[in-house]
Amino acid sequence: MKFFRTPAAIVFALASFSAVAADYPAPKQSEWIARDFKFHTGEVMPKLRIHYTTVGEPTGQPVLVLHGTGGSAAAMLTPAFAGELFGPGQPLDSAKYYITIPDAIGHGKTSKPSDGLKTKFPQYDYADMVDAQRRLLSEGLGVRHLRLIIGNSMGGMETWLWGEKYPGYMDALVPMASLPTAMASRNWMLRRMLLETIRNDPDYNNGNYTTQPRFVKIASVFFGIATAGGTLNYQKQAPTREQADKIVDARRADAGRRQRLPVAMGLVGRLRCRARP
Repeated sequence: MKFFRTPAAIVFALASFSAVAADYPAPKQSEWIARDFKFHTGEVMPKLRIHYTTVGEPTGQPVLVLHGTGGSAAAMLTPAFAGELFGPGQPLDSAKYYITIPDAIGHGKTSKPSDGLKTKFPQYDYADMVDAQRRLLSEGLGVRHLRLIIGNSMGGMETWLWGEKYPGYMDALVPMASLPTAMASRNWMLRRMLLETIRNDPDYNNGNYTTQPRFVKIASVFFGIATAGGTLNYQKQAPTREQADKIVDARRADAGRRQRLPVAMGLVGRLRCRARP
């Protein structure tokens, strides 16, 4: 098994291709139920629903793609990612590879606290996400070995854990924007503040909320601005307060329409985001 410890390997590969946002087969969405799923705490969920997206045909070499915090498979199907990787002649040409992109536990259409259990949902961490992904692949899709696992941010953390927990299951790992260490420093501080923001929303009601707390939308926008975009890029986009306000207002409106952070309900007091050293 080969480890690519930085995104440099993928960046180098992309540099060899001049295609921009190439065409690839339409993604297919499916669901699979992992029965009697046991979490790291010992808690067992009789039916854990795992939603996933595939690109390509099952006859291709299997590849696992993992999304970041608060995202879903859709976040990996953008022109900047899928458009540069999955098309003809590109590094993960879907005519050759069978690409699976699962929604992690607590994300997208996979089982999550906001489906109904709220704070009674079992406590989960990255290791549980990886175990669910492996069960999907091995039991649900019949995949015995992967050519590659590639993940971004939280997906990168999961990629490292895949290498630790199941080192013989794949040929290579590409963990992007992540390190094989326990979460700490600013990364943990931002998540801690995200949780505190929601916990202190009166609508949260100690987890017994009846509607999505209003601060979820604000916390979602704050987290997105703080963790992505780049300081110089933001300076270019918003050199004045008026332009900066327009970006914030647009993102708040977008978060309200799409409710991009249902996972926040699971993060509060439940998700212990960490990667093992």
